[in-house]
Amino acid sequence: MFLTIILLAGCSAALQEEPVPAKPNILILFTDDQRFDAVSELGNSEIVTPNMDRLVRSGITFTHTHIMGALGGAVCMPSRGMLMTGKTLFKLHSDASYIPAEDTMMPEHFRANGYTTFGTGKWHNGREAFHRCFSEGDNIFFGGMHSYDTDGHFKPLLNHFDESGEYPKEKAFWGDKFSSVHYADAAVNFLKNQAENQAPFFAYVSFTSPHDPRTPPEEYGHNYSAGDVSLPENFMPEHPFDNGELKIRDEVLIPHPRTEEAVRGEIATYYGMISEADFQIGRILEALKQTGRFENTIIVFAGDNGLAVGQHGLLGKQNMYDHSIRVPLVISGPGIDRNTRNNAYCYLLDVFPTLCDLAGLKTPPSVTGESILPAMGEGASGRPHLFAAYADLHRAIRKDEFKLIVYNVKGKITEQLFNINEDPLEMENLAGQDEWQEKQDELRELLKAEMQAQGDFCDLDKEYWGHGPERMSWKERTSINP
Repeated sequence: MFLTIILLAGCSAALQEEPVPAKPNILILFTDDQRFDAVSELGNSEIVTPNMDRLVRSGITFTHTHIMGALGGAVCMPSRGMLMTGKTLFKLHSDASYIPAEDTMMPEHFRANGYTTFGTGKWHNGREAFHRCFSEGDNIFFGGMHSYDTDGHFKPLLNHFDESGEYPKEKAFWGDKFSSVHYADAAVNFLKNQAENQAPFFAYVSFTSPHDPRTPPEEYGHNYSAGDVSLPENFMPEHPFDNGELKIRDEVLIPHPRTEEAVRGEIATYYGMISEADFQIGRILEALKQTGRFENTIIVFAGDNGLAVGQHGLLGKQNMYDHSIRVPLVISGPGIDRNTRNNAYCYLLDVFPTLCDLAGLKTPPSVTGESILPAMGEGASGRPHLFAAYADLHRAIRKDEFKLIVYNVKGKITEQLFNINEDPLEMENLAGQDEWQEKQDELRELLKAEMQAQGDFCDLDKEYWGHGPERMSWKERTSINP
């Protein structure tokens, strides 16, 4: 579709017609707890993801996309809040359990600029915020993870779109299909209705897979058994020391110490959930092609955070290892290089300003993220370093090939230094070794400076990082922006 601009030059009667491309559509496909390497085309030979693979081959994969962490165990809540607002962790309000009106959200901004906006699936940041963002939607899940209905059946509790924005609990309904099917159904129906719509659209499809409970349906995707998957090289029965969060919900899904058999079983169901989401992504992509608007659509495929699933003796994402803070990010669409890997450092929150650039929109002043668009050029680089935090327990800094993680558990300081290029599974701790002491000190100073710049409530120079020997409550941690 093209718009025609007619220009009158001086006093000449000559008319000049210049075609201007319509604004691109936006389709975001977002998974829950999918690790950066849990895609076949990105080097995992044991997982079956043909549709995610198609997206990787059709666009740019940012291989060093990170989240900034969380101030509580529900890591996905601030991660999604950062994606939607383009704001950094310590600029969120209450870990993004709600998003105030002064924080312009990505779909809200596109909606204000003439886009039809649609949302389906998981929304973890408040009903009012959803209502500001989307003009349409269906099969919406307000919450963190699915549960069981009153009869003990695992079903998604969903909402139809409510134009009033009230979403009364009595109108919620138990879905009769697997959650990913409901979300894909809603997306497919929306896309079919866009075939004749002249306005550009912004569609956000937010899966709850592969988050637990991991009960992949046999009729979709690919089924795995424990014998189909390998044990990770950095498997450990237990984490080597107390990181302060070894008993959180994620970490008690299987017993301690971890057994090889139990971890293989977890990996098998984890892969199964990713494959079934991949199957539904294929349905959505096919529907988009049938609308005739595929060629003018920017597609973003990403995950909200990673997951350990047996690495380092952990199961969850409440840690600073790469398996938990690195996520997949693929961007494809008109004018974007195909089948390209880009190792620029970036955050998931940088997607918002990047899409603004790609769509020719101004980035709202409330956004603090940085567009990745300059990093797409030849020889360009992304952020100079990356910072991450978890609760009042863990802080990390990544610069060049090195990562430093610092833990404070009841005043006990533990440090880990890894050379990620040579040790991508983070198995050899260089901290405390004489030959690496200068690098460790350098990164610790950088971490300290970054914490101060971010408005962190912790202080590396204090025994308890600015609080007493007892852990801070979540409310205390999130009271900076209440």
